[in-house]
Amino acid sequence: MPFKYGCAPPAMQPGRAETECPASLVAGLRPAYKPHMYVVTGGAGFIGSNIAHGLEAAGLGPVVVIDRLRSGNKWRNIAKRELFDIVHPDNTFKFLDAHAGAVTAVIHMGAISATTETDADKIIDNNFRFSMRLWQWCASNHVRLIYASSAATYGGGEAGFDDDASAEHLAKLRPMNPYGWSKHLFDRRVTAMINEGDQLPPQWAGLKFFNVYGPNEYHKDGMMSVACQTYPHAANREAAVLFRSHNPDYEDGGQLRDFIWVGDCVDIIMWLLANEGVSGLFNCGTGKARSFADLARAVYAAMDREATIEFIDTPVTIRDKYQYFTEADMSRLRAAGYSKPMTELEDGVAQYVRQFLDTEDPYL
Repeated sequence: MPFKYGCAPPAMQPGRAETECPASLVAGLRPAYKPHMYVVTGGAGFIGSNIAHGLEAAGLGPVVVIDRLRSGNKWRNIAKRELFDIVHPDNTFKFLDAHAGAVTAVIHMGAISATTETDADKIIDNNFRFSMRLWQWCASNHVRLIYASSAATYGGGEAGFDDDASAEHLAKLRPMNPYGWSKHLFDRRVTAMINEGDQLPPQWAGLKFFNVYGPNEYHKDGMMSVACQTYPHAANREAAVLFRSHNPDYEDGGQLRDFIWVGDCVDIIMWLLANEGVSGLFNCGTGKARSFADLARAVYAAMDREATIEFIDTPVTIRDKYQYFTEADMSRLRAAGYSKPMTELEDGVAQYVRQFLDTEDPYL
């Protein structure tokens, strides 16, 4: 099964300059005869680099990545992409101001995403204030904005997993860590700006990502998906290691998450870009919770090996903030018109293992 996305535009019309773009390129994009620049913040990160691939595969661009590469292997996430520029986050608004007439959409994935980060001041500067500046820039310059929210905004799930964007509903949610709170704070601010009649981007969408897995997450170390962390154990014919349950309602390995293949996330974003009239806060999951044990077994099955699992105690530092169940309510996105089926866990994991993890080059 080739790794591809389902929203490719028609070919460029003969005789047009490379910087020109027919109005029918993708429904909902800006008129022709202007460069259609797509800016992806966090574009060298996990989901961001997959989005950059999706834009390139659809023939959209030029594509600009805003990110910090530092000294590790994060650069490999975008090494195969044809990019217009790679911009340091400190230069974001200088770059945007210089290219304001060319930018079609900003896809804002950049954030401190570690749920274990404890410096709340740092998180608010990166995840809230920077997002506010981007929102205001997009609104002032009539540029579309798609941004990453998170399922961490739901906290322990006591108020459910309904992506209701009303102020009343959002006020009921209780995130369990500074990361989830920062994302929730921005969601609430967006709702307040809409209710107050502030100027808005011509299209905006916040995506509450659930547990995403797939290629290019390797730089995330301990924050990598369990699928990625399980692979080397399966490859070495060792036991997978999962957290023991400290909740009597769940057996060891029976903790449930909504695991979503990163390609499905990209397809949703490509659909939003093709449907400029759709705005709102949307869950980005499958709508079907599966256990961590299911996920681990799927990795072994993809390698035609029998699964074995060992359990360790959940670290005390995160034990009281641990989610035992998440499951996206996908009805709002479906009602908005998104109809593509989500990838089944076993199919997504098999694709991940066979096309990426178990190859010489695991990068997309």
